[in-house]
Amino acid sequence: MASTTPIAQKTLGEDDFLNLLMTQMENQDPLNPMSGSDYAAQLAQFSSLDQLTQINGSLNQSINASSVLSSSINNALAATFIGKNVRATASSIQYTGTGSVSLGYNLPTSAGSATVTIYDGSGNVVKTIQGSTDQGDNSITWDGTNDNGQSVGSGTYTFQVSAKDSTGTAINATSYISGTVTGVRYTSNGTVFVVDGEEIPLSDILEIME
Repeated sequence: MASTTPIAQKTLGEDDFLNLLMTQMENQDPLNPMSGSDYAAQLAQFSSLDQLTQINGSLNQSINASSVLSSSINNALAATFIGKNVRATASSIQYTGTGSVSLGYNLPTSAGSATVTIYDGSGNVVKTIQGSTDQGDNSITWDGTNDNGQSVGSGTYTFQVSAKDSTGTAINATSYISGTVTGVRYTSNGTVFVVDGEEIPLSDILEIME
Protein backbone atom coordinates (compact mmCIF):
# COMPACT_ATOMS: atom_id res chain seq x y z
CA MET A 1 0.00 0.00 0.00
CA ALA A 2 1.46 3.33 -1.05
CA SER A 3 2.11 5.77 1.73
CA THR A 4 0.70 9.27 1.60
CA THR A 5 2.63 12.34 2.62
CA PRO A 6 0.63 14.84 4.66
CA ILE A 7 0.26 18.23 3.01
CA ALA A 8 1.34 21.15 5.15
CA GLN A 9 -1.48 23.59 5.85
CA LYS A 10 -0.96 27.35 5.60
CA THR A 11 -3.03 29.94 7.42
CA LEU A 12 -4.33 32.66 5.10
CA GLY A 13 -3.27 36.20 5.88
CA GLU A 14 -4.70 39.53 4.74
CA ASP A 15 -2.70 39.63 1.47
CA ASP A 16 -3.63 36.03 0.62
CA PHE A 17 -7.32 36.77 1.20
CA LEU A 18 -7.27 39.90 -0.99
CA ASN A 19 -5.38 38.10 -3.75
CA LEU A 20 -7.94 35.29 -3.78
CA LEU A 21 -10.81 37.79 -3.87
CA MET A 22 -9.27 39.77 -6.76
CA THR A 23 -8.51 36.58 -8.70
CA GLN A 24 -12.07 35.43 -8.19
CA MET A 25 -13.46 38.73 -9.46
CA GLU A 26 -11.13 38.82 -12.51
CA ASN A 27 -12.02 35.28 -13.54
CA GLN A 28 -15.76 35.32 -12.85
CA ASP A 29 -18.23 34.46 -15.60
CA PRO A 30 -19.46 37.74 -17.16
CA LEU A 31 -22.83 36.08 -17.77
CA ASN A 32 -23.05 34.94 -14.17
CA PRO A 33 -21.12 37.49 -12.08
CA MET A 34 -20.72 37.35 -8.30
CA SER A 35 -23.84 38.60 -6.58
CA GLY A 36 -23.72 41.64 -4.36
CA SER A 37 -24.60 39.53 -1.32
CA ASP A 38 -21.72 37.10 -2.01
CA TYR A 39 -19.32 40.00 -2.43
CA ALA A 40 -20.54 41.59 0.80
CA ALA A 41 -20.18 38.29 2.64
CA GLN A 42 -16.58 37.89 1.52
CA LEU A 43 -15.78 41.47 2.49
CA ALA A 44 -17.29 40.78 5.91
CA GLN A 45 -15.02 37.72 6.22
CA PHE A 46 -12.04 39.86 5.33
CA SER A 47 -13.06 42.46 7.93
CA SER A 48 -13.31 39.73 10.57
CA LEU A 49 -9.90 38.35 9.55
CA ASP A 50 -8.36 41.81 9.80
CA GLN A 51 -9.82 42.38 13.27
CA LEU A 52 -8.64 38.97 14.50
CA THR A 53 -5.15 39.67 13.14
CA GLN A 54 -5.01 42.98 15.00
CA ILE A 55 -6.28 41.37 18.21
CA ASN A 56 -3.69 38.60 17.90
CA GLY A 57 -0.92 41.17 17.40
CA SER A 58 -2.08 43.15 20.43
CA LEU A 59 -2.17 40.01 22.57
CA ASN A 60 1.35 39.04 21.50
CA GLN A 61 2.64 42.51 22.35
CA SER A 62 0.92 42.35 25.74
CA ILE A 63 2.38 38.91 26.49
CA ASN A 64 5.87 40.04 25.48
CA ALA A 65 5.59 43.17 27.62
CA SER A 66 4.40 41.12 30.61
CA SER A 67 7.30 38.70 30.16
CA VAL A 68 9.84 41.54 30.09
CA LEU A 69 8.25 43.16 33.15
CA SER A 70 8.24 39.85 35.04
CA SER A 71 11.90 39.21 34.20
CA SER A 72 12.86 42.73 35.31
CA ILE A 73 11.06 42.30 38.65
CA ASN A 74 12.63 38.87 39.23
CA ASN A 75 16.11 40.20 38.41
CA ALA A 76 15.64 43.13 40.79
CA LEU A 77 14.42 40.87 43.60
CA ALA A 78 17.25 38.39 43.00
CA ALA A 79 19.81 40.99 44.07
CA THR A 80 18.21 41.13 47.53
CA PHE A 81 19.29 37.50 48.10
CA ILE A 82 22.97 38.47 48.31
CA GLY A 83 24.27 37.82 51.81
CA LYS A 84 21.42 35.47 52.66
CA ASN A 85 22.01 31.92 53.83
CA VAL A 86 20.16 29.41 51.68
CA ARG A 87 19.55 25.71 51.35
CA ALA A 88 19.47 24.45 47.78
CA THR A 89 19.08 21.19 45.92
CA ALA A 90 22.57 20.35 44.66
CA SER A 91 25.21 17.65 44.69
CA SER A 92 28.24 19.72 43.66
CA ILE A 93 30.48 21.86 45.88
CA GLN A 94 33.48 24.10 45.46
CA TYR A 95 36.08 23.20 48.08
CA THR A 96 38.66 25.89 48.86
CA GLY A 97 41.24 23.41 50.20
CA THR A 98 40.86 24.49 53.83
CA GLY A 99 38.27 24.03 56.54
CA SER A 100 35.21 21.78 56.61
CA VAL A 101 32.11 21.52 54.44
CA SER A 102 28.58 20.64 55.52
CA LEU A 103 26.68 18.34 53.17
CA GLY A 104 22.97 17.72 53.62
CA TYR A 105 20.36 15.22 52.52
CA ASN A 106 16.72 14.44 53.15
CA LEU A 107 15.26 10.98 53.73
CA PRO A 108 11.52 10.45 53.09
CA THR A 109 11.51 7.63 55.68
CA SER A 110 13.89 6.25 58.28
CA ALA A 111 16.66 4.16 56.75
CA GLY A 112 18.66 1.14 57.83
CA SER A 113 21.83 2.70 56.40
CA ALA A 114 22.90 5.95 54.74
CA THR A 115 26.25 6.43 53.04
CA VAL A 116 27.59 9.70 51.66
CA THR A 117 30.23 9.24 48.96
CA ILE A 118 32.36 12.20 47.84
CA TYR A 119 33.96 12.26 44.38
CA ASP A 120 36.61 14.47 42.81
CA GLY A 121 36.28 16.21 39.45
CA SER A 122 37.37 13.06 37.62
CA GLY A 123 34.74 10.89 39.29
CA ASN A 124 37.15 9.11 41.64
CA VAL A 125 35.96 8.26 45.15
CA VAL A 126 37.59 10.57 47.68
CA LYS A 127 35.76 9.90 50.91
CA THR A 128 33.01 7.60 52.19
CA ILE A 129 31.09 8.69 55.29
CA GLN A 130 28.31 6.92 57.17
CA GLY A 131 25.49 9.37 57.84
CA SER A 132 22.36 9.58 59.97
CA THR A 133 19.45 7.32 59.07
CA ASP A 134 16.73 9.53 60.56
CA GLN A 135 13.72 10.56 58.52
CA GLY A 136 13.86 14.17 57.33
CA ASP A 137 16.85 16.50 57.01
CA ASN A 138 20.31 15.20 57.91
CA SER A 139 23.83 16.51 57.45
CA ILE A 140 27.42 15.34 57.62
CA THR A 141 30.64 17.31 57.92
CA TRP A 142 33.49 16.64 55.51
CA ASP A 143 36.84 17.78 56.84
CA GLY A 144 38.52 17.92 53.42
CA THR A 145 40.42 14.65 53.75
CA ASN A 146 40.26 11.43 51.74
CA ASP A 147 39.76 7.90 53.05
CA ASN A 148 43.50 7.74 53.84
CA GLY A 149 43.28 10.82 56.06
CA GLN A 150 45.20 12.99 53.60
CA SER A 151 44.04 16.55 52.84
CA VAL A 152 42.72 17.11 49.35
CA GLY A 153 43.24 20.17 47.19
CA SER A 154 40.80 22.85 46.19
CA GLY A 155 38.40 22.20 43.36
CA THR A 156 34.97 20.96 42.40
CA TYR A 157 33.65 17.90 44.23
CA THR A 158 30.35 16.06 44.07
CA PHE A 159 28.60 13.87 46.58
CA GLN A 160 26.01 11.13 46.39
CA VAL A 161 23.79 9.73 49.13
CA SER A 162 22.94 6.03 49.08
CA ALA A 163 20.27 4.98 51.56
CA LYS A 164 18.57 1.63 52.16
CA ASP A 165 15.85 0.44 54.48
CA SER A 166 16.18 -2.52 56.87
CA THR A 167 15.43 -4.98 54.05
CA GLY A 168 18.11 -3.54 51.74
CA THR A 169 15.67 -1.73 49.47
CA ALA A 170 16.98 1.58 48.16
CA ILE A 171 15.45 4.79 49.48
CA ASN A 172 15.42 7.90 47.32
CA ALA A 173 17.46 10.53 49.17
CA THR A 174 17.56 14.19 48.10
CA SER A 175 20.94 15.88 48.46
CA TYR A 176 21.35 19.57 49.17
CA ILE A 177 23.92 22.15 50.19
CA SER A 178 23.76 25.09 52.58
CA GLY A 179 25.71 28.29 52.05
CA THR A 180 25.71 32.05 51.55
CA VAL A 181 24.62 33.78 48.36
CA THR A 182 27.66 35.79 47.27
CA GLY A 183 26.40 36.93 43.89
CA VAL A 184 23.70 36.81 41.21
CA ARG A 185 24.29 36.05 37.55
CA TYR A 186 21.89 36.59 34.65
CA THR A 187 22.45 33.87 32.07
CA SER A 188 20.67 32.85 28.87
CA ASN A 189 19.05 30.04 30.87
CA GLY A 190 17.74 32.36 33.57
CA THR A 191 18.87 33.86 36.85
CA VAL A 192 21.31 31.85 38.99
CA PHE A 193 22.64 32.47 42.48
CA VAL A 194 26.30 31.98 43.34
CA VAL A 195 26.40 29.95 46.55
CA ASP A 196 29.93 29.29 47.80
CA GLY A 197 31.19 29.33 44.22
CA GLU A 198 28.41 27.16 42.77
CA GLU A 199 25.76 28.47 40.36
CA ILE A 200 22.33 27.51 41.68
CA PRO A 201 19.13 28.16 39.66
CA LEU A 202 16.34 29.96 41.51
CA SER A 203 14.11 26.88 41.12
CA ASP A 204 16.61 24.82 43.17
CA ILE A 205 16.51 27.12 46.23
CA LEU A 206 14.69 25.24 49.00
CA GLU A 207 14.94 27.68 51.87
CA ILE A 208 16.14 31.23 52.58
CA MET A 209 17.46 31.96 56.06
CA GLU A 210 18.64 35.11 57.83
